[in-house]
Amino acid sequence: MTFVPKAIIAVTALFIPFASIAFSQAPAQSVEAHARTVLGQIVSGQFGAVEAEYTARVKAALPVGKLAEAWAGLTAQVGNFKSVTEAHSQQAGGYDIVTLVCAFDHAILDTVITFSSDGQIAGIRFVPHQEQAAWTPPAYSNPVSFTEQSVTVQFQHWSLPGTLTLPKGDGPFPLVVLVQGSGPHDEDETIGPNKPFKDLAWGLASQGVAVLRYVKRTKQYGIKSSDDPAALTVDDETVNDARAAVAFAARQPAIDPKRIFVLGHSLGGYLAPRIAQNDPQVAGLVLMAGSCRPLEQIAIEQVRYLVGISGLPADQAQERIAQAEQDAKVIESPDLKPGGMVRFAGVQIPASYFLDLRGYHPAEVAASLKIPILVLRGSRDYQVTSEDFDAWKSTLGGHANATFKLYPGLTHLFMPSSTPGDGLGTPQDYDHLGHVDPHVVRDIASWVLARGRVAQ
Repeated sequence: MTFVPKAIIAVTALFIPFASIAFSQAPAQSVEAHARTVLGQIVSGQFGAVEAEYTARVKAALPVGKLAEAWAGLTAQVGNFKSVTEAHSQQAGGYDIVTLVCAFDHAILDTVITFSSDGQIAGIRFVPHQEQAAWTPPAYSNPVSFTEQSVTVQFQHWSLPGTLTLPKGDGPFPLVVLVQGSGPHDEDETIGPNKPFKDLAWGLASQGVAVLRYVKRTKQYGIKSSDDPAALTVDDETVNDARAAVAFAARQPAIDPKRIFVLGHSLGGYLAPRIAQNDPQVAGLVLMAGSCRPLEQIAIEQVRYLVGISGLPADQAQERIAQAEQDAKVIESPDLKPGGMVRFAGVQIPASYFLDLRGYHPAEVAASLKIPILVLRGSRDYQVTSEDFDAWKSTLGGHANATFKLYPGLTHLFMPSSTPGDGLGTPQDYDHLGHVDPHVVRDIASWVLARGRVAQ
């Protein structure tokens, strides 16, 4: 039966962007167990125990007693809870999101529980069950034309499992190193049912370009991603491992060491110029939805957009905007010192992270490089907007080897938007299974294959 419950508890973390930086401190199994405990408390009527775990924002949106009222309304429609039939979890923007598929007397619902980095409940939703779509190879890939082998990217004592995707035939081949956005990501940059980095790897290799992708350090090591977690910087999170991946690729006999390119997506695009700045082995950059403004300012822009489409009451919407603006003021304060923590996107981040980025201006660094740069953006991307794309074009306008491409209708993942209309997309776009657009894959492959080594 088709069922749309009238009493859906929709208090999700409104702002779960891919431009946040937090990393999970708990393994997926313990998070799933926590979610099962919360659901058990709801089913058994222990609403106070659940409410005690709310974040401040959820407490404001769901006053004491509201959970019991919503649960009563829900079970009146779908009957009694019977069992959890399956469970899965994912991480996004420093949040752990667990989906418990629940059988009731008259319906199957997904219980979606979101936890903040410190284990508090940042959202609870009961929604009609949706089957998890499985990734399938994109039509533009040709699996018989390439091979894949497991590899390890090593930087000091951090070992990151990865995959080297090699075209068949005579090399040496040009290679692209894939650098994920922020937050803990696997090698495929899995987001909901989508695997954009696997799409890229299989698509590019089908056209003669080798690809190296690897698990991000914050996914593999969590809080232990830095020898001193209180002093974490983007070097620990991203830069050092990307350079180690470039060095690893250069040692492979099937790879042309003079044609190794770095492709950064989202935060990876923001940091790609820094990765190349002191690495002469990087032959060129592909910036996919890379921002070039301070992260805290982009966060404010995203919050404004998301609350604008959320339907929140005006006072709650303004509260969230004000919180993002206050977070930015703290981050940008001249009084900010190493060793402390700052709030960003609802989680706590070492102050060292933002202090390290104060002198970093991606577009200016990119303009100082003498390597080819390809800048890409989807027109419906609400996370990295036209302001960033225009800034790249303005700063790199005199760069002889800079190329810019805008793709109508594509989202932050460079997939078609499922949101009606022609404006910016919504977070729901990431819940729909898709593939990186074939025009994007073709353009990247053609650009890489057309370029040899350019001296820095």
